[in-house]
Amino acid sequence: MPYILFISDLHLSPATPELLLQFQRFLASDAVRQADALYILGDLFDAWIGDDDPSPFAAQVRDLLREAGAHTRLYFQQGNRDFLLGADFASVANMQLLPEEHVIQIGGQPVLLLHGDQLCTDDKDYQQARKLFRSPQFQAQTLAMSIPERIKKAAEIRQMSGEAKAMKSSEIMDVNQQAVEVMMHKHGVRRLIHGHTHRPATHEFELDGQPAERIVLADWKTEGSFTLQVDAGSGEAQIVAV
Repeated sequence: MPYILFISDLHLSPATPELLLQFQRFLASDAVRQADALYILGDLFDAWIGDDDPSPFAAQVRDLLREAGAHTRLYFQQGNRDFLLGADFASVANMQLLPEEHVIQIGGQPVLLLHGDQLCTDDKDYQQARKLFRSPQFQAQTLAMSIPERIKKAAEIRQMSGEAKAMKSSEIMDVNQQAVEVMMHKHGVRRLIHGHTHRPATHEFELDGQPAERIVLADWKTEGSFTLQVDAGSGEAQIVAV
C-alpha cells in the first residue's frame, strides 16, 4: 500500500558522523525508495548558516538528498535550527520548500504539518527570539556576513539557547494545548504532525466535540532513530525504526 514518511529533528552536524551515516542509510533504504513522499519537518541540521555554505559536510548532505529526490518526492519545512535553509539549497537537493504551516491530504482528510516551535507559546522569551530570527531583516543581515562570521554567530546562538533551556521548566518548553487548538481551528484540521519538542507521542483529544490527534515526531539519536509511516489510503500511522 502507498505510504508517506515523516521525520524531524535529526540535528545533523560534522560533530555527529553517526547520525549522518544513519541518514545516509535511511535515504538509500527500500522504505524511502518505495514511499510516496518523505517530509522533513525541520531541524534537519543542528545549524544552517546559509545556502552558500561551502563546507564538505553541507555538500555531502545535499548530494544525499539530491540522489534520494530522484526517486522519492522530498519536502522540507524549516525548523528553529535551519531557518536559513532556502530555495537555492532546496532546489539543488531535489526538495520542495514548504511554508511554516502546511496542510496536506491523507486518506481524504486534511493534516496540518508544522515544525512545532510556534506552539510553545508559554515560553515568551523563545517566541520573541523566534520572531526575530524569522524576520526578513534579520535573515538578510545574517546572510550578508562572511561565512566565518556566520559560523561564530550560530555557535553563540546555540550556546545562549542551551543556557536558557537549562533555566526553564520542562512544561514551559512544551506545546501549549490552547495554541494547538487555535492552530488546528485556523486550518480546519483534526490531525496535526509536528516535531521540535523531542517528546515523541500521540496525543488524542476532543476538538469541537470531535476526535482529534496530535502526533509528535521523535528526534534522532545515535543509538537508534525512528520515522513516522502513514498509510496514504487509510491514514493509519505507525512508528518504524530507520
